[in-house]
Amino acid sequence: MFKFFNMTTFKDLDLSNQLYNSIEELGFVNPTPIQEASYSVVRSGKDIVGIAQTGTGKTFAYMLPILRDLKFSKQVTPRVLVVVPTRELVLQVVDEIEKLAKYINIRVLGVYGGTNINTQKQAVAQGVDIIVATPGRLYDLALSNVLKLKSIQKLVIDEVDIMLDLGFRFQLLNIFDLLPKSRQNIMFSATMTNDVDELIKDFFKSPKKISVALSGTPLDNIKQTSYTVTNFYTKANLLNHLLADRDTFTKVLVFVSNKRRADLLFNVVEEHFGSESCIIHSNKTQNYRIRSIRQFDEGSNRILVATDVMARGLDLDGISHVINFDTPYFPENYMHRIGRTGRAEREGITILFSTEKEQESKERIEALMKYEIPVLDFPSEVEISKQLTEEERPREDQEISKNRVSEEYIPGPAFHEKSEKNKKTNQGGSYRREIAKKYKKPKTRGDKNYNLRKKRK
Repeated sequence: MFKFFNMTTFKDLDLSNQLYNSIEELGFVNPTPIQEASYSVVRSGKDIVGIAQTGTGKTFAYMLPILRDLKFSKQVTPRVLVVVPTRELVLQVVDEIEKLAKYINIRVLGVYGGTNINTQKQAVAQGVDIIVATPGRLYDLALSNVLKLKSIQKLVIDEVDIMLDLGFRFQLLNIFDLLPKSRQNIMFSATMTNDVDELIKDFFKSPKKISVALSGTPLDNIKQTSYTVTNFYTKANLLNHLLADRDTFTKVLVFVSNKRRADLLFNVVEEHFGSESCIIHSNKTQNYRIRSIRQFDEGSNRILVATDVMARGLDLDGISHVINFDTPYFPENYMHRIGRTGRAEREGITILFSTEKEQESKERIEALMKYEIPVLDFPSEVEISKQLTEEERPREDQEISKNRVSEEYIPGPAFHEKSEKNKKTNQGGSYRREIAKKYKKPKTRGDKNYNLRKKRK
């Protein structure tokens, strides 16, 4: 695994004075390995695939060389397109670009779902150089013909593995069709999956691959531990016990497997820690999510309960602990999670909670990392709860679905004679019966159009 010990400085990268001034103001001296390795390749115009964990400076890795060569222009249509999987990432990337482009006359716009599309259409129509977008909203804007992609010179797909996980493959393929053939493709991913590899083969021209980390290698500066826990509410008791030590657990990111469990856990945590806690998942409103992330990042909330989808890709500083409340099924997700702490040279701590059912998932993680996560003794003062969640309760095998259709359920004849009133049949209204009696057959008006044509002859 790499460490941040390279001696190259940003002065060695042939940055423009404007970019260098921005970098200096931000307090950066040395580029990260992915930034150093990507700079010349992106500037050369070749297709590039970068594999690096979140927090390694991927945004600067592609934006520094792009901004270095992006000239001032008054044209309305965008020249650079950055596609990211979530709304939160759009906001984060736009913020990073604005920091870098502080002394450059460049127009940047972020577009994403969950907000008024007409407002975004107006902003697009005013002209933009760099557009950062989620696949869904980008596709909608392109179809409405407000956003024209004919001038795109550089396409950046960031966190592509998450995008494919979220089911954005269809939108991505359609976006590729709308883009000019003569463009540079830049892709960054935390892992190289089969789906990612397929996308590269289909749309990239002999890309240069840069990998600065093996996805299965545990970070040297992250201390990993685990607890074996019986059930959800015992996990919640253990979590509350740990979080009570405010001096140690100063900024804690808690990962939960899905939205329902996240809400359930947040209710328990909020009872104990009130305004110290916040939550983020896809069912929360856009404003709520943005506020939660900001408050956690700034330190006004100490605890953030999150699902994988929402937290992946977010660059949050100063996280003291990552707690895996649920053991992720895919071992790569565990790597993404623990990568949120131990940034740069700081030490990070991760804790994994595993039930008996989750032991298999834990073993897969350990096999990927080639590292056995130490198991700590369960604290005696923590109550082992007997309360079970709905999914933990044993299912009744004898329960028969009421909706199934089979021969044994075909209804037979009634066992009673119908009453007189129920023997009657519907013969229509009295008017219909009188007409039928009079004409012996239904009275019709004939084909009106046919009669008109006949008259004209």
